[in-house]
Amino acid sequence: MTFTLPHMITESADKYPDKDAFRCGTNKISYSELADKSGQLAYALRDAGLQREDRVGVYLERSLETAIAIYGVMCAGGVYVPLDPLAPSDRTIAQVTDCQIQIIISSPAQKTGLKTLIEKVKLTLLIGLSVDWPVPSLTWKDLETLPKNPKINILEHDLAYIMYTSGSTGSPKGIMHTHHSGLAYVKLSTKLYELSNQDVVATHAPLHFDISTFGYLSSPYTGATSVVIPEAYTKMPASLAQLISREKISIWYSVPLALIQLLQHGVLPDWDFSSLRWVLFGGEVFPAHYLRSLMREWNTAQFSNVYGPAEVNQCTYFHLNELPVGDSDVPIGRVWDNTEVLIIDSQDSQVPSGTSGELLVRSATMMQGYWNQPELTEKSFYRHSSTSGIEKVYYRTGDQVRRSDSGDLIFLGRIDRQVKVRGYRIELDEISRLLKNNQKIEGAAVYLTADDQGEKIIAATIITKDNILLDESEILQYLAKYLPRYAIPTLILFKRSIPRNSNGKIDYQKLQQLNIND
Repeated sequence: MTFTLPHMITESADKYPDKDAFRCGTNKISYSELADKSGQLAYALRDAGLQREDRVGVYLERSLETAIAIYGVMCAGGVYVPLDPLAPSDRTIAQVTDCQIQIIISSPAQKTGLKTLIEKVKLTLLIGLSVDWPVPSLTWKDLETLPKNPKINILEHDLAYIMYTSGSTGSPKGIMHTHHSGLAYVKLSTKLYELSNQDVVATHAPLHFDISTFGYLSSPYTGATSVVIPEAYTKMPASLAQLISREKISIWYSVPLALIQLLQHGVLPDWDFSSLRWVLFGGEVFPAHYLRSLMREWNTAQFSNVYGPAEVNQCTYFHLNELPVGDSDVPIGRVWDNTEVLIIDSQDSQVPSGTSGELLVRSATMMQGYWNQPELTEKSFYRHSSTSGIEKVYYRTGDQVRRSDSGDLIFLGRIDRQVKVRGYRIELDEISRLLKNNQKIEGAAVYLTADDQGEKIIAATIITKDNILLDESEILQYLAKYLPRYAIPTLILFKRSIPRNSNGKIDYQKLQQLNIND
């Protein structure tokens, strides 16, 4: 029986020893090779003094070594912490310091970033490259002579990984997941999407983004093959489309932006996508007009909207059995197995069906809490005592939802995206949705900023479709049809792009900074 995440690799290695576990570019690694190499890495970590639940940084580009790193760390009883090589150095230093990381797994490609890092933090070991810095190092080649099967006692409620949020606002938080919560997600997702050893899963998200767990964790559970998409391909939609066709990808999972770019620039009619079974998307709203177009293009695949904050991995789904009608957002759908939800008002009272409120989630997939932040952890939980006296703990998502007449959950926006301007309460996401529904607009971001006198105003940054000429008056007239005067943005900016963080989500902090600098 599988109790911990690294057990999945040994079990798949026994069943499918020569089958590709991961592929990336022209490189590949079988399940037996992955079991051996992760075991050797685990031995090196233990030999370096790693104890159960010690944190290890994984500072790697998209590569096969990423899979070896995370399973090696977990096999040693450690906790892997994804570190984004593209993030500002101060952010990475803060995460390494916060998690008290002393060992980092990396590669020669990240030498520049590592050099900056070790000038600010004290490490005991670098794995993955040879350096002449004042820190011991081991190359991947050095590990090949080590024993392969360290015997470490790991329990299911031990920590497995800590994933820092890269939210659009606020400071990053380290989300702690155990083997139990990670494995609960793995079992639920493989059941829902009927994963098998015949599947080829596209791992488009970087390791530090929570949806990467589907490719790195769920795929190996069934003996499927996970194809890690190289960084360069994420920036070249036409090449990415060719890769999907060539690799015969059967399950795709990404943020909608990646799919929109494929639709617009991937020359999709040129390639065969008949292998696609599932197209999963999540992380943000998928504009209905783009979704319709892609569903027509990939008409043999089943599309599904995936919802769930990183704190619970996933909790709902909505399978699209027909093309979406109109411009309304696709529901986040039904609650999946082994999970229950509540919808509450600002007084923590449950609301009647059909009334909007904050979504609370209770699930086996839920995090243990935020690393090193007990007060924030407690604030994020809602505790409810049942009639039997047993306390039930729910995660407060901060997302506003309502239940439709059909029983589906409808996402209405973030509670913290509700602002007050001149005494009026305004939903910024409502304005953003209206703008995205305009057929001449490709993308939009609505946010709060300040004018020259320091007064709060609403601003909108807009990207027009196909370089269509739009002026401010046309936008104002359009919004005036749907919004009260006080909710119409005071400042409208037309840009070629909207800044996004490394997870592909809109970076509202950067938008506000750009606004100030302009």
